Amino acid sequence: MSTAVSDNDTSSGPQQAGPKPPPVPEGSRTVTLKIQRFNPEFDEEPRWESYDVPALSTDRLLNLLHYVKWYLDGTLAFRRSCAHGVCGSDAMQINGVNRLACKVLMKDMLAPQGKPTVITIAPIKGLPVQKDLYVDMEPFFEAFKAIKPYLITYGNEPSKERIQSPADRERFDDTTKCILCACCTTSCPVYWADGSYFGPAAIVNAHRFIFDSRDQGAEERLDILNDAEGVWRCRTTFNCTDACPRGIQVTKAIQEVKRALLFKRV
Repeated sequence: MSTAVSDNDTSSGPQQAGPKPPPVPEGSRTVTLKIQRFNPEFDEEPRWESYDVPALSTDRLLNLLHYVKWYLDGTLAFRRSCAHGVCGSDAMQINGVNRLACKVLMKDMLAPQGKPTVITIAPIKGLPVQKDLYVDMEPFFEAFKAIKPYLITYGNEPSKERIQSPADRERFDDTTKCILCACCTTSCPVYWADGSYFGPAAIVNAHRFIFDSRDQGAEERLDILNDAEGVWRCRTTFNCTDACPRGIQVTKAIQEVKRALLFKRV
């Protein structure tokens, strides 16, 4: 859930080049990054800027964004932290698809030899753009917090661990993988049209506790998700499942929450 930012400079105007770039690696190819830029202090509308960057097939797209930031234009703003697909900070639209920049390998993006490679990069949709690829995540986290994403129990605390069988743990294993990157939520057409919809990520995190045998707050969460902006807004387009960088079966989890509502329990 880290949101380390690779930009502390809010200026616009001329590009701010950094130090001299290192020598171009042997065997690299030139890739054009077409990046959507927007600074609300200076721009009325988003604009596109292109950067030619050397790339090896072993590079990740995040490496190329760093090259732009460090050597070509220091005003570029984007989030990143762990760079290993765990923190979820660097979610963005890459060639129109929500992905994590640190998990996109250039070997999968390069055009055939002799043809140009152009990669378009834009911020994830449905959240306010603060600058370039950097969006305001607060609406997303408000929805996440609203479904009470923590273990709820009543009565006296037990004197020993709450025992759970492997089968009980397996029941919600898939939805424990969420890293709150917002790729699924911001790929949802319903969320684009109405940001008050809880969105797939919030429902996934509710699922994780609704089906936890140790939890006693399932009814509370189901009541929350039975709201007009809750689980029934889902139109089963599978965009969320396709977008998830962790391979979570998001649409399946949403359907299981719907079923739990219909039958009043797991």
